[in-house]
Amino acid sequence: MPQANYSQQLSQQLQISTQQIDGVLRLLEDGGTVPFIARYRKEMTGSLDEVAISAIRDGHQKIVDLEKRRSSIIEGLEKNNQLTPALGEKLQQATSLSILEDIYLPFRPKRKTRGLLARQRGLEPLAKHIETNKSRSIDLAAFLNEEQGVTTDQDALKGALDIIAEEIAENAVTRGMLRNVFASQSIITSNLVKKNEAQGDKFKDYFSWQEPAAKSAGHRLLAMFRGENEEVLKLTIRPPQDVALRVLKKQHLTSGPWQQEILAAIEDSYTRLLAPSLETELKNNLKNRADDEAIEVFGENLRQLLLSPPLGAKRVLAIDPGYRTGCKVVCLDAQGGLLEYTTIFPSQSQKQKEQAATIIGQLVRQHQIEAIAIGNGTAGRETEEFIQSLQLSPTPIITLVNEDGASIYSASAVARSEFPDHDITVRGSVSIGRRLQDPLAELVKIEPKSIGVGQYQHDVNQAELKRRLDDIVLICVNSVGVELNSASIELLTHVAGLGRTLAENIVTYRNSITAFTSRKELLKVPRLGPKAFEQCAGFLRIHNGINPLDASGVHPERYSLVTRMAKDIGVTIKDLLENENARSKINPDRYTDSTTGLETIEDILTELAKPGRDPRSSFEHFSFQEGIRSMEDLQEGMRLPAIITNITKFGAFADIGIKQDGLIHISQLADKYVKDPAEVVHLGQKVMVRVLEIDDKRKRIALSLKK
Repeated sequence: MPQANYSQQLSQQLQISTQQIDGVLRLLEDGGTVPFIARYRKEMTGSLDEVAISAIRDGHQKIVDLEKRRSSIIEGLEKNNQLTPALGEKLQQATSLSILEDIYLPFRPKRKTRGLLARQRGLEPLAKHIETNKSRSIDLAAFLNEEQGVTTDQDALKGALDIIAEEIAENAVTRGMLRNVFASQSIITSNLVKKNEAQGDKFKDYFSWQEPAAKSAGHRLLAMFRGENEEVLKLTIRPPQDVALRVLKKQHLTSGPWQQEILAAIEDSYTRLLAPSLETELKNNLKNRADDEAIEVFGENLRQLLLSPPLGAKRVLAIDPGYRTGCKVVCLDAQGGLLEYTTIFPSQSQKQKEQAATIIGQLVRQHQIEAIAIGNGTAGRETEEFIQSLQLSPTPIITLVNEDGASIYSASAVARSEFPDHDITVRGSVSIGRRLQDPLAELVKIEPKSIGVGQYQHDVNQAELKRRLDDIVLICVNSVGVELNSASIELLTHVAGLGRTLAENIVTYRNSITAFTSRKELLKVPRLGPKAFEQCAGFLRIHNGINPLDASGVHPERYSLVTRMAKDIGVTIKDLLENENARSKINPDRYTDSTTGLETIEDILTELAKPGRDPRSSFEHFSFQEGIRSMEDLQEGMRLPAIITNITKFGAFADIGIKQDGLIHISQLADKYVKDPAEVVHLGQKVMVRVLEIDDKRKRIALSLKK
């Protein structure tokens, strides 16, 4: 398919102009990254954002994959002298992989099917005779062959019907029509596998369940598929059999002397060949749809989490709480560097509690601590209340921090390279403290699916999940920007155009020179050439460097343009950055040309007004209800402050200050109808919830946001 047709096809799918699609595809082919294209090539894309550019990239890849498969099929058919002009035209007109495979199915090399064996036994002429409903006066004895296992008239007839059944199952038109019936009219039925009832309590809702497959929500599909994989549930996904057979009869049943035999072949074709095949295909399609939905939810949750408000460059004391093994305490400088660590036992004897109070007081004073971060896991609330009771002066911010994934980080190669001389308990506490300072910089060190904001993340397509989440991390990191002289290798890895090797080379070079003073110095980094520099430079910040623009999002390729602007109004670049009155004198239209549009000029002026502006919200302190530590402290009807910790298609989870999050079902999110929970809540949102129900046995808490 010519490139122009690719663009037209994508334009119809995405409702984006072919001109914009062509621009994006050219930039991608030239090695452009999604963040760079979205930020610095607006003229060529018509100001498309990262989501649209990613959709063009992914849609184009699907078309390319389809074309590769089409070419492979045609090549194979030509090699076997099976390609006719009519067949070739059908293959060229196929618009999806399923249609393409349907057309190819009769020619695909087969394993030993019943139909193939019947053909090898010489029964195809008999099958053709029956299919065309010719006279029944045919000598079946002519088809008998003891060596081939055809010893009776019934053997011959059965083999002929096997051939007819297979031909019906391989008919592309028939499969297409029946596929539509399966997609639109199938019922998904879930039943309990009795022998495994004991370990399947979590699937209790689906022990006897029925609903139209086309309307089944993604989270329910994933739950049922998991139940089937764990052999707790048995699933069927088929339309009513009479509806499917009606389609087949209309296509293949004609009146005549062999009508009953053809009807038997039709029924056999459906139950033995078509129904299992199309059910598997439909199940895969439903799984893909559910995966896409879950990955989309996970991606949006991850985006919100990564862009959580940072506390910023503050000195932090971080605590990983515990009972028997004590609380691991670390002190961090404003850049997240480890200053000191120790262990306290505030939940043991009174003497140890007093010792813990003394140690915390000394550490806060010695390191001038501005905030205390406490992991929200086991003993988190008790530790928070203990710290609050100390009435420290000057009073630091005291807050619980979500510690999901901190244990994953502490045992990782990244943590070992950062803290080779410390054990996992120290590393975990450091991660908690750094999450408060800068969630984005710390969370990029952890595999996204370990962070705990997904929906059935371990059940979905892992390759697609990783690709999608990697995109989200890339977009978030580049939208915030990265401080070149302090960023970790992990954070630099996600800067557009870099990757792991160049990130490591940057840090090695940075250590050799102490600090970068100019973005141009990046070109001295081994293996970092002009293309990588073009892609990454605008997202890397150098504060207090030689050129004040290096601390902004203005790309170095536009420095000469900004210099010209400053010169035209008789000020320095520094004046332009600091003086709103000076910027107001710039006429954007004066600086547009064939390569620089108004979009870029306006983007530059916006950046000059707030150079290197962090798009994240400001940090806000939050406190849970005092005295609420466990499910035993809850009562139905109680109203509590909470934080939204996870959003799914069926509702949102909220932290109310105990180990177990509560579920706000979609029906309880608002006093009005809610189609998508993401429309009314966001990750990290502070809300006031009402306790609806407490299920001690299943450790479930139902909450409501309704007034």
